[in-house]
Amino acid sequence: MNAPARKEAVVELLAKDLNGNGGIFCPSPVAGMQLWNTHPRVFLDITHGGGGAAKCPYCGTVYKLKAGEQAGGHH
Repeated sequence: MNAPARKEAVVELLAKDLNGNGGIFCPSPVAGMQLWNTHPRVFLDITHGGGGAAKCPYCGTVYKLKAGEQAGGHH
């Protein structure tokens, strides 16, 4: 018997959710995850070369900027 296919979670981010390097860590509280019951922490770069999105290699969660959000403005 095959296990049912797991639907990938997609988490829409606001610019304020990103850290100073333009990314986010997974697992993330933004995705409703707890550190104690998931995989090792991994940095996902959202703003550099990822087209505003990144997929966690462990759990498959996709983190992407919400439509209209701008990240990484320089002053």
